[in-house]
Amino acid sequence: MADLKSKFLQVYSVLKSELLEDPAFEFTNDSRQWVERMMDYNVPGGKLNRGLSVIDSYQLLQEGRELTEDEIFLASALGWCIEWLQAFFLVLDDIMDGSHTRRGQPCWFRLPKVGMIAVNDGVVLRNHIPRILRKHFREKPYYVDLLDLFNEVEFQTASGQMIDLITTIEGEKDLSKYSLSIHRRIVQYKTAYYSFYLSVACALLMSGEELENHIDVKNLLIEMGIYFQVQDDYLDCYGNPETIGKIGTDIEDFKCSWLVVKALELSNEEQKKILYENYGKADPANVATVKALYKELDIEGVFADYESKSYEKLTSGIEGHPSKAVQAVLKSFLGKIYKRQK
Repeated sequence: MADLKSKFLQVYSVLKSELLEDPAFEFTNDSRQWVERMMDYNVPGGKLNRGLSVIDSYQLLQEGRELTEDEIFLASALGWCIEWLQAFFLVLDDIMDGSHTRRGQPCWFRLPKVGMIAVNDGVVLRNHIPRILRKHFREKPYYVDLLDLFNEVEFQTASGQMIDLITTIEGEKDLSKYSLSIHRRIVQYKTAYYSFYLSVACALLMSGEELENHIDVKNLLIEMGIYFQVQDDYLDCYGNPETIGKIGTDIEDFKCSWLVVKALELSNEEQKKILYENYGKADPANVATVKALYKELDIEGVFADYESKSYEKLTSGIEGHPSKAVQAVLKSFLGKIYKRQK
């Protein structure tokens, strides 16, 4: 795995060099330095799970056959396209949320001299993706399908972000807007497509598969993405900050979190009133009141029940798939996230 990660990081260096020499634009020294610093700051800093999943999934789909260097390079390049997409989303997301830190360092737009130039930097990152695809996949029979896939997933993610933003408009805090179906829609579009489906879809296309023949795989990965986000919502409240690397603020931020949606569902009128009065307020006393109500409603137990049922449902869905190789890909994804602590 460490060897694969180092190969993956080498591919980043190759792609970066190519982008900095892109013949479509005449770089000055200043602009080349800016773009290089901006890429290095925003693209390779995360856990790289989405990108590495393309190589893992492609390998499993080959049912044990050794991959050639060329295949490893191409699968890595697609993995990096997903990491670039993620970087584009995060740069803009941090501006929208007014965030301060990302991946343990200041958000890009918070850096001296960057500021709102970061909006254009996000657009540049987004435009690197078709440059990479054009350079390395133009001759491939699935080239158009790849472009189509990235465009579609970007549209779905941006639309999910929109639902999230308009549901939580500042100054219009209204818990009655929150429901399980709204939560599901936000998560499905904002997270599940690009975090779960996209990696496997890239691997399927590279393997010569038609995506429309794998709608069942897509649906299972979307379900996995929703389960993953519910875990995230749970960890925001109950995770150990040392382990998850951040202090959760969903309650203060008035997030449409799975926990508050379940709490609303389970509350009597009196308890609902407590939620309405305390949710979305930064004062630690209000946060403590919400957490005490979660304890009263046994939200931890409700989550444990949800987790085991989701796992059973996903496992039986995976085992019902006719292809052993596809089963292996899906089981690998589920194995990485089941009962995770961070």
